[in-house]
Amino acid sequence: MKTEIGIGLAGFGTVGSGVYKNLARNGALMEERTGVAFSVRRIAVKDLAEPRRVEAPDDLFVTRPDDLIADPSIKIVVELMGGIEFPLRFIRRAIEAGKTVITANKALLAEHGKEIFELAKEKNVAVFFEAAVAGGIPIIKAVREGFVGNHFESIHGILNGTSNYILTRMTDAGMDFAPALEEAQKLGYAEADPALDVNGWDAAHKAIILASLAYGFWVDPSSVLVEGIEKISASDIRFADELGYRIKLVATIKADADGEIEVRVAPTLIPKSHVLASVNGVFNAVAVRGDVVGETLFYGRGAGQDPTASAVLGDLAEAAIALASPRGSCGFASHDLYGACKPVAGSISKFYLRLGVEDRPGVLAQIAGALGAAEIGILSVIQPESHAEGPVPLVLTLHDAPYGKMQTAAATLAALPCVKTEPLLLHMESSL
Repeated sequence: MKTEIGIGLAGFGTVGSGVYKNLARNGALMEERTGVAFSVRRIAVKDLAEPRRVEAPDDLFVTRPDDLIADPSIKIVVELMGGIEFPLRFIRRAIEAGKTVITANKALLAEHGKEIFELAKEKNVAVFFEAAVAGGIPIIKAVREGFVGNHFESIHGILNGTSNYILTRMTDAGMDFAPALEEAQKLGYAEADPALDVNGWDAAHKAIILASLAYGFWVDPSSVLVEGIEKISASDIRFADELGYRIKLVATIKADADGEIEVRVAPTLIPKSHVLASVNGVFNAVAVRGDVVGETLFYGRGAGQDPTASAVLGDLAEAAIALASPRGSCGFASHDLYGACKPVAGSISKFYLRLGVEDRPGVLAQIAGALGAAEIGILSVIQPESHAEGPVPLVLTLHDAPYGKMQTAAATLAALPCVKTEPLLLHMESSL
């Protein structure tokens, strides 16, 4: 017999309208595959007079999200409003009312995931959030279920399409950051205010969710190293190429031998030979290494109306299964197999260091001496023979060192009279 499940959509912007559109288009297909007919009963919006991207019957729309919770015919609420404080209150009320919850809100989960899932466990309510990370790539399901028999050795991801598009254009066209960003905005890949994309925090919210799922405890955002791409120049792209690398905004998640978890999002030099170096444009990719499965790669569009809607539709199918057969897990399984997060200063990697220095004898010796005093070894040095007027670029790659020690050394170098520009320090992932 056919089962019908009522749905309430909280939000009808890009993603919400995409969910409605694609559910209308492929609802019959989903019914054949799941045995469930999904019926949208209410859609909550801020203003009934706002123009709609997708047509829907007027009688579905309400201005009070709580109407979705109060409607007994609605079993699943889908939160697609954006923001943090109001959606948090809405999701808490929905869970307390026993509604199954689907959300695409990465910032909300990164900052309040712990309390949301504690409440969900208490109320025995399932929460689904595939659309919160990497759009149409089913990485949440893979980490939570597909790799359930693996310890995660590492996860490396390109999780922000805007930053990846900008770095791709800087690489392919030799552009500097500002014109590449302007082009991304004109094409609709970057918002008018692109801060969360280019400063690393959009990717960091996603990395926090992945790390928390992989290692069984909610990662505190204050323990995550987050750096953006704003300071990357066309010359850095060229120097990286000469060294055999590409620069990408990479989320790095891994456990050390003591079980401490490192989570960082930063522009990183990746060997050209690694598949992540070839992920271009607005695409996302996640490389997952498990102790049983080995290396795996997930690739696809990480944002946009249809890829994100696809993830929400997948969650609807999962939610229907959970309603039919209640499960012990609320969507997040906590455990104590791993320790705490590694302090940001303890993050260890090789480094790329760019300095602008005076063009005179003895400068390289001063730089090498300062690094030697800090017990940081030099792997290679690049200094162009020809350059424009002003400070000469000096690029060094450095042996493995703790990030805190490298920051201190960079500050020491910046204070030298021969150093005329702010040092640029980037991580290098040569072991991928």
